[in-house]
Amino acid sequence: MGTQDRLRIGILGTGRMAHAFATGLRETQQATLVATGSRAADTAKQFADEFGIHRAHASYDALAEDPDVDLIYISSPHSLHSEHCLLCLDAGKAVLCEKPFAINAIEARAVIESAKKKQLFMMEAMWTRFIPAVCKLRELIARETIGDAKLLVAGGAYMPEFDPAVYLFRPDLGGGVLLDAGVYLVSMASMIFGSPHVTLATGTIGDHRVDDHDGILLRHANGAISSLYVSLKAKASPEATIFGSRGRIHVHPPLFAPAALTVSIDGEADETIELPVAGNGYHYQVEEVVRCMAAGNMESTVMPLAETLEIMETMDTVRQQVGLSYPMEG
Repeated sequence: MGTQDRLRIGILGTGRMAHAFATGLRETQQATLVATGSRAADTAKQFADEFGIHRAHASYDALAEDPDVDLIYISSPHSLHSEHCLLCLDAGKAVLCEKPFAINAIEARAVIESAKKKQLFMMEAMWTRFIPAVCKLRELIARETIGDAKLLVAGGAYMPEFDPAVYLFRPDLGGGVLLDAGVYLVSMASMIFGSPHVTLATGTIGDHRVDDHDGILLRHANGAISSLYVSLKAKASPEATIFGSRGRIHVHPPLFAPAALTVSIDGEADETIELPVAGNGYHYQVEEVVRCMAAGNMESTVMPLAETLEIMETMDTVRQQVGLSYPMEG
């Protein structure tokens, strides 16, 4: 790694997620933002000036070839994730790729195989897994605090103003509510119960030709069931509840960055566990990356590549049942 053992990070892209990630990095001393790359010199410079970055590259290729960058965070549109991951891996860079990891499992598998062949660190930026409350959730379930956990009910709904230029409404950029927000739900179900053995889904395709209203039912290997919903047609706070044989755990909204859990055990008073999120929470995943790379690990045990691939396969099945395919899939 770079000077003073701080991981030197470059950001590919300068949009909304790039801004959130760069802001989050201010909360950690374990990594430093040293470069950014954009398709145009002016946007790269503007982003660099905003965050005090020393090098602003006018192309993604130039960022990938920067010798003073250890890892590149991919924040480009969904449809370009696999292309940009492969670009950076080919240049010998470790990669942290924003969710969804790719458009589909075929793309995800190609990226994972490349990272393993080149022996470079690779992780999906599922930042939620590293939020303190979610770490606590895994601990409580592992300790069987609520007994044998068998049911997850989770979801959320929001109604953004329609804008044909925004990626969420564009099939050519991998838009739609599943890959944008539903991925959090599928990932949480996988984290708690493992990969599903049965996937049943229904939903609607809106006028913008991407999914806007999805219901997903998963049955896992241990017999557990996940009931998930995500929609652009209603308003519902993003939250989750895990039910077990002795009680339940409520994950307070927003489930992608919760700051509290309420544990309800049969016959006992409810206990709310407050676990505030420092800053915007994006730095926790970076600290996991630093731990992994310092130890010489090529992936994280909290967000392993095999599970990332399984999540993409589940979402492929959901899209097939809902009736959504993207132009780049042929």
